[in-house]
Amino acid sequence: MSIRRLPEHLVNRIAAGEVVERPASALKEIVENALDAGATRIAIRLSNGGLDRIEVSDDGCGMDSVDMALALERHATSKMPDDAIENVATLGFRGEALPSIASVARLSIDSRVAGTDGWNRTIDNGQLVAEGPAALPPGTRVTVEQLFGKVPARRKFLRSPKSEYAACLDIVRRLAMAHPAVAFSLEHDGRRVLGVQAGEAREERVAALTDRALADNHVIISLEREGVRLSGVASIPTYNRGVGDHQYLFVNGRPVRDRLLIGALRGAYADMLARDRHPVVALFLDVPPLEVDVNVHPAKTEVRFRDPTLIRGMIVSGLRRALDAEGFRAVQHADPAALSAWRAEPVSPTPIGAMPIFEAAGGMSYQPLAQSSFGDRRPSFITPPPQARAEPAAAPAPEGQSYPLGVARGQVARTYIVAEAEDGLVIVDQHAAHERLTLERMRRAMEGQGVASQALLLPEVVELEETACDRLEARVAELRDFGLDLERFGPSAMLVRAVPAMLGQSDVQGLVTDLADDLAAYDSALSLKERLDLVAATMACHGSVRAGRVLSVAEMNALLREMEVTPRSGQCNHGRPTWVKLGHGDIEKLFGRK
Repeated sequence: MSIRRLPEHLVNRIAAGEVVERPASALKEIVENALDAGATRIAIRLSNGGLDRIEVSDDGCGMDSVDMALALERHATSKMPDDAIENVATLGFRGEALPSIASVARLSIDSRVAGTDGWNRTIDNGQLVAEGPAALPPGTRVTVEQLFGKVPARRKFLRSPKSEYAACLDIVRRLAMAHPAVAFSLEHDGRRVLGVQAGEAREERVAALTDRALADNHVIISLEREGVRLSGVASIPTYNRGVGDHQYLFVNGRPVRDRLLIGALRGAYADMLARDRHPVVALFLDVPPLEVDVNVHPAKTEVRFRDPTLIRGMIVSGLRRALDAEGFRAVQHADPAALSAWRAEPVSPTPIGAMPIFEAAGGMSYQPLAQSSFGDRRPSFITPPPQARAEPAAAPAPEGQSYPLGVARGQVARTYIVAEAEDGLVIVDQHAAHERLTLERMRRAMEGQGVASQALLLPEVVELEETACDRLEARVAELRDFGLDLERFGPSAMLVRAVPAMLGQSDVQGLVTDLADDLAAYDSALSLKERLDLVAATMACHGSVRAGRVLSVAEMNALLREMEVTPRSGQCNHGRPTWVKLGHGDIEKLFGRK
């Protein structure tokens, strides 16, 4: 087949296929043009998820009739004053967006430069259909109607209006986060769904666009190194989501989806979140233009860094530093659903003919006496005592005002420590808390001389599948650094000679089995450091105080004090909170005092 030049309309449609995939991508290009034009207010209106109509109005610098005609030609742009594409500092620069959209939809542009008359130009699927004066305030209004209306092969691959609307909303959120100095509003089918004002603090803007609860459960990220600045907002580990859709990453104000950055996020939250949970994060990287290539993807959603190791290291260390500074902090408010489970129930009076019997455990039950005239309404059973305990104080109990987590007042169900703080009631999950403390001790030991081991009086044989034994055998040296001494014992067994001393009387069988399972699930996907963290977290879980163990008041207070000085002790190794607080105000509400 001989080579031929493609007709202009086909060239435009091919370009549109690279730039305009769906309504959200067209919306992104138009809003980015408004931002590059210096807009301080951007109003967006959508119909039918953007499939029928997209309208974007801004108060930017505007265009005259000559510039408007050039803007609708391919590879024409005002954003590159010279040929140095590596120095581009604007969001858009290819000069393909508007002509590409105009080739597959009806595109109308109304624009006015301050002090001049407005002008309109309308293109219908590549053909100029109208041009003339227009009345509007200074700025630009771009309207896109019936996207892919005359390209049924592309139109049928679009998703439902709800899905397309969700993608458009995500684009607006991302751009609004990156530009807190600009006011944004979004209407869908006549209903206002988003509105943020100009001049908000970045953390306020992120919380407004994600979840208001983030305002009370976040840390501020700020780090600068070698001319690169990292800033943003990140949730504390106990405030997380089941999907990764709430991770917003920006490079020089440009929303991106980059595997390097997402991998760095995973590394920063390693051992603080379960692998199926995800933090809420908005990170902003300001990088010198020469250190990043933004021209590697037609839609500019991917970037390439000159020094990716520096960028990954900054994200991991910046997040870790901010999270470590929070110490034992956990989610600041009790879960509303859990709080609503506390109900004020009618108090049943003591049945006539029954006598309270106080038991040694501190519980109380009712023992029925002789028959009475009340018949079978009288209780014929003994109510079991509450599963709680307290012990006599050998000395006056300390006051809680000098301790953030308060002082222990008792233990509930042999699992939860109840402490009184100056501003409320603190409930601690003893297993989750001790699990985190054990992990941090193990890490400190690894940074020093390594984890001390304790030889077993009799080596223990753990039978496993042959493949599991192979994985463990390959990591024998790493496991020995953690105090676990293993060796192969036949094709399908491992011999355990020593365990980490800090784990005490741990379940050797369960520990080795869990390590084998974790290595099977994650070994090939993790870096060495992440793999070591995984091993440490698994060991810490087996060496922690179990639910069901009775603790003395002294042991409870010792646990609370260590939590207060241990980084990341507000969450266990799986991202669950180790403690919750019920404030005095919440308690008063439960009793109708407020």
